[in-house]
Amino acid sequence: MAAPGGTDAWAGLSLWHETAGDDWSPRPCLPGDLQADVAVVGGGFTGLWTAYYLLRAEPGLRVVVLEAQTAGFGASGRNGGWCSALFPAGPHKVAGLPGSSREAATALHRAMRSTVDEVLAVAAAEGIDARARKGGTLAVARTPAQLRRARAQVATARSWDRGEDDLRLLDASEARARLAATRVLGGTYTPDCAAVHPARLVRGLARAVERLGGRVFERTPVREIRPGRALSVHGTVSADTVVRATEGYTVSLAGMRRHLVPVYSLVVATEPLPDAAWEQIGLRERETFTEHRNLVVYGQRTADGRLVFGGRGAPYHFGSAVKPGYDQESRVFTMLRHTLVEMLPVLRGARFTHAWGGALGIPRDWVASVGLDRRTGLGWAGGYVGDGVGTTNLAGRTLRDLVLGRDTELTRLPWVGHRSRPWEPEPLRWLGVNAGLRAMTFADTEERLTRRPSAVARVMAPLVGGH
Repeated sequence: MAAPGGTDAWAGLSLWHETAGDDWSPRPCLPGDLQADVAVVGGGFTGLWTAYYLLRAEPGLRVVVLEAQTAGFGASGRNGGWCSALFPAGPHKVAGLPGSSREAATALHRAMRSTVDEVLAVAAAEGIDARARKGGTLAVARTPAQLRRARAQVATARSWDRGEDDLRLLDASEARARLAATRVLGGTYTPDCAAVHPARLVRGLARAVERLGGRVFERTPVREIRPGRALSVHGTVSADTVVRATEGYTVSLAGMRRHLVPVYSLVVATEPLPDAAWEQIGLRERETFTEHRNLVVYGQRTADGRLVFGGRGAPYHFGSAVKPGYDQESRVFTMLRHTLVEMLPVLRGARFTHAWGGALGIPRDWVASVGLDRRTGLGWAGGYVGDGVGTTNLAGRTLRDLVLGRDTELTRLPWVGHRSRPWEPEPLRWLGVNAGLRAMTFADTEERLTRRPSAVARVMAPLVGGH
């Protein structure tokens, strides 16, 4: 995936890129063939966290990061800015993985909760101003069907011995006190999320890796990964361990077109809003927010007083294609702006200054994974389904332990070593993924009309990650 020349091409990718406090001058590309101990393919959160923790643990390691564009070019630099404890698969699904159990699923949830604080601690220690605030996440219920879903979610949490300190059911007045949206009937709240400026975090992390002695080569697309080698357009890096950290761009690697499906998530942002508007809106703790609808939406109040709001709805493109033009989908941008203004009428007349998008990676079973094949020396992590800001950190720490041959609590978590089956060949893949995306949009309309949980959503749940 190529960007036009000049640093403005990278700085203009999103609000986050524009306000990252970075001039986006690219680092040198790989100068030719190179020898390393660990080669990391991908300069987003997964690759950089892996390099960071390896170098912290073993300062003498020769760690090389190869990035096709610039560090933070992809989803790591242009997501919704949620550093959360969310894992894309629910506890029942995790407990049902081969070799897993109820206790293992609970351990993974605990690890995800602690990961939020770990990210904030590293940012503070490394002097990274990620504009972070741990205000938790509010999910509002605005239809009777959504309220049933909120209650069911809390009931499930209790069945897993998760208390109110983990997930709490809110009545209408409690939910509106946090976010004064229209038609609020109730909601849920978890403290386990921090609003962050993702581009500031990922760019700062790249600099931290370099301070520790890692080498980050940009504008160096890798075309193929083999045991002991990462083959780029500028040369080959030979290493005992090669880690794939390419998420939504995995399709660009030879032989991996059916491994992860790239699905686009799109985002809009307002101008900085006046204090009077925020008095009406709420989000005083900078809570991230969503709605208990079927089609995913997500929002946050930024440190400079903007509302950033995103969601799914963009089509999957035939053949798992990833192109710069797919970042822009005017129909979805219009839907996002309309949805946000309908939720918060005080925004009527506010100027929307930015709109952007990017590809995220979805495995066939919607279960993220991390692992290392000791026979080949090939490691991997990904399939975060949009929940990557926190999960990548856990992946990086886990890959550190796997690469260094450590047997730890992290390496025993149930997502370690998991292999999702490949996606179907085309045109089945195109038909199935787009049918699922359209069904979730229809399901929300169905619920507004019937005031009951969607029958369509129930039928489509196995295809779109139902837990």
